[in-house]
Amino acid sequence: MIDNLEYNTEREHLIIPEYGRHMQKMINYAKSRDTKEERNKVAKAIISVMGNLQPYLRDVPDFQHKLWDQLFIMADFDIDVDSPYPKPSKEELYARPEVLKYPQNHPKYRFYGNNIKTMIDVACTWEDGDMKDALIYTIANHMKKCFLNWNKDTVEDEVIFDHLRELSGGKINLKNADEDLTDATSLMRNKKKYASNTKKSHHKKSNSNRSRKRY
Repeated sequence: MIDNLEYNTEREHLIIPEYGRHMQKMINYAKSRDTKEERNKVAKAIISVMGNLQPYLRDVPDFQHKLWDQLFIMADFDIDVDSPYPKPSKEELYARPEVLKYPQNHPKYRFYGNNIKTMIDVACTWEDGDMKDALIYTIANHMKKCFLNWNKDTVEDEVIFDHLRELSGGKINLKNADEDLTDATSLMRNKKKYASNTKKSHHKKSNSNRSRKRY
């Protein structure tokens, strides 16, 4: 009795395990039929069973097309049947995807983040005026805050101005500007105030939940 047991490691490899071994055997049976008429008849029956096994896919566009593609895949693309859709190719299925292109692979000042570079590029396209000046100083203050978050210390405005000029390709230069950036104490105070308020609101919420009667 034990000698007749079959182990999965000794059985045929399942190409799409979700359908189970019996479905794989049905497809192998369809491949073994001598006439195309018989193969087509069995293939349509298999598609019907596959659809019943995955009812949640019925609302997916091209539901039947996906089922026929899966049938060819489980048949290892070696079955001669008439499909209402183009037969998929093994080369297309196993083709390696193209390498993704990243906008910045190695940003020089990572503590500013990639969004800062995008904001600087946008600012460079604006016409000179009060709106552009306000945007530039907003960007510079945000850069200073990012620097402080990373460095946990202080930073001179000249350092931020140098980085801003470098990241803008020399188009933005605040070296001789009359206005200073927000001081480091104010920037960090706002951060601590926000963190403190978040903790208080969380503490109040916890207390209210604790005092609530449960039935």
